[in-house]
Amino acid sequence: MSSHGAPIPMISAKCGPLSGIADVPGDKSISHRSLILGAMAVGETRITGLLEGDDVLDTARAMRSFGAEVEKVADVYVVHGVGVGGFAEPDHVIDCGNSGTGVRLLMGAMATTDISVTFTGDASLNGRPMARVTDPLALFGTQSVGRRGGRLPMTLVGAADPIPVRYTVPMPSAQVKSAVLLAGLNAPGKTVVIEHEATRDHTERMLKGFGAEITVEDTDAGRVITLTGQPELRPQTIAVPRDPSSAAFPVCAALITEGSDVLVPGIGLNPTRAGLFTTLREMGADLTYENERTEGGEPVADLRARFSPNLKGIEVDPTRAASMIDEYPVLSVVAAFAEGQTVMRGVKELRVKESDRIDAMAKGLRANGVEVDEGEDWWIVTGRGHGNVPGGGTCAARLDHRIAMSFIVLGMGTEAPVTVDDGGPITTSFPIFEPLMASLGAKITRA
Repeated sequence: MSSHGAPIPMISAKCGPLSGIADVPGDKSISHRSLILGAMAVGETRITGLLEGDDVLDTARAMRSFGAEVEKVADVYVVHGVGVGGFAEPDHVIDCGNSGTGVRLLMGAMATTDISVTFTGDASLNGRPMARVTDPLALFGTQSVGRRGGRLPMTLVGAADPIPVRYTVPMPSAQVKSAVLLAGLNAPGKTVVIEHEATRDHTERMLKGFGAEITVEDTDAGRVITLTGQPELRPQTIAVPRDPSSAAFPVCAALITEGSDVLVPGIGLNPTRAGLFTTLREMGADLTYENERTEGGEPVADLRARFSPNLKGIEVDPTRAASMIDEYPVLSVVAAFAEGQTVMRGVKELRVKESDRIDAMAKGLRANGVEVDEGEDWWIVTGRGHGNVPGGGTCAARLDHRIAMSFIVLGMGTEAPVTVDDGGPITTSFPIFEPLMASLGAKITRA
């Protein structure tokens, strides 16, 4: 069932060459953070290229509920911020839809302001663990009451007299790190976050851009991020780069579809996000970067992906997991068309995403004739090579946008069409996915 109504079954069938320009939407991570930091600055922040998916629009609505002004003027989102510590208490429950990023960042942003806020989401989000965020926020003095197991709906009571925190993140999670840093903005003194494995660093980059005093140091203990609290954040003009996680779908589709040549312009290539593209090249993908440049402090390039009939299975470097955690589902699809085994380790975080993504992909790939082995934090896809993946199965999306899109990509290369039981969740991150893929030559129909 779609998070916004009745299920939307989709069928993806083998197609001719994919070709053309794939203008994918703006980066989801940067879009969320632009709205939140814009709301915590004093003055007018202007954002172009914002992702207009359900997840980000839910965050925009939340910022209005906290007292910031957010309006769209032509193609620009204009945010009039209320300053650090200036959030007002909302008069209703904050619904974050399907967005784990949205709810965890919002919890951090309000955690050190003397207000009470109740958060909820759709069935998928309400099943996801929130203690990983509320536990460190409690160190600031924030209180939280939710359902058993630390699940939404949940009410947070912000700390009236917050204290700065020194916190070591127990698992690689940009969401947890970012929630603690956002909370630290309204705490006096220095808040320190230590992570053993580097995760996406958009929050650190953007805090610096908004004028916060923040340092990042690589030490023997890990990556040490130190934030000085209670700054006055300066409003910014932000051009959101296009989302590498969304780019993954037309890129991977081109690699497995005979004769394809697709250009994806203006993709953010932050090194903490670009692990998939490095991995694909190691597998033998014909993937090139063109017009490399820097925009808004983030590395950007145009990606050209061409059909790659001789892909080879590899052991993916587990230290790369944090930089491509959202891309493992579609990587497993490409692995099905490679020769030999693709081994993915250190990926237990996939078990607690919008769905259990390892289980979802393993079951769907098996239903389409692909052999998959799995453990708690690893899985292995045994590739069948180009032209040898049977297809013909039905896959459960489990209210997970990336699972739905991954199986639609699978159907573009299988011998028989692939059915996805519900493509509705795709709108959370990639609202133009269907028309964009159709413009390149994909055959996606609604059942």
